[in-house]
Amino acid sequence: MKKGKKLYEGKAKIIYATNDKNLVIQHFKDDATAFNNQKKDVIEGKGILNNRISEHILTQLSNVGIKNHLVKRLNMREQLVKLVEIIPIEFIVRNIATGSLTKRLGIEDGTVLDYPLVEYCLKKDELGDPLVSREHILAFKWMDVFELDFIYEEVRRINDFLQGMFRGVGIKLVDFKVEFGRSEIDGKREVMLADEISPDTCRLWDMRTDKKLDKDRFRNDLGNLVEAYQEVAIRLNLLHEQSNIRPLNYPKPKAVKIKKK
Repeated sequence: MKKGKKLYEGKAKIIYATNDKNLVIQHFKDDATAFNNQKKDVIEGKGILNNRISEHILTQLSNVGIKNHLVKRLNMREQLVKLVEIIPIEFIVRNIATGSLTKRLGIEDGTVLDYPLVEYCLKKDELGDPLVSREHILAFKWMDVFELDFIYEEVRRINDFLQGMFRGVGIKLVDFKVEFGRSEIDGKREVMLADEISPDTCRLWDMRTDKKLDKDRFRNDLGNLVEAYQEVAIRLNLLHEQSNIRPLNYPKPKAVKIKKK
């Protein structure tokens, strides 16, 4: 697959054209941002980990019938994905109250919600990605009612699957953000999961200690962000493969000598 010109650069990824008009290359950067791009840094190894973790999660979701844009991982930092028109809404699913929800409503941090809360934000950096309602989405035609109902059910299915997957490796899925896009191939229009699912887009807490294993380590100056992302990858059994995906500071396995009998 031939890599072409840059089509788009965001805060964490770059999209490149390919020689297939329906496919693009998604490159994961090491840039870290928070608070609507007010806080920035470059953290070596972050993009490698997000690429690998997101590929794993999207593959597993595809296996249970959640359509998404992933075709395959190409290398340490890049994926081949389907070209989609991103819907200008971020879909946030919350299982435990923290972050902006607690600040907006005065809810105690760490409150376990009785059922998943789905929120919608308009993707507008200059406006601070404001919270919007279902009525806003329909009134301003950002989606039609069929797309909105479909995505609502999809994010609940994604939440159920991710909660089980992370619980199995001792991690609480506190909340997460996803994006969807529209694709049209051979005249057929589809809505599918796009972007990424990684510790950049999820809040992940250790089940025993509530240690944060996500981008809150950068937001709140807790340090060791790459090490936390490594821990997620290790628990998901993703770092036993080729040495070329081993991120920063992850030790090489020691050679074991086998005694001859």
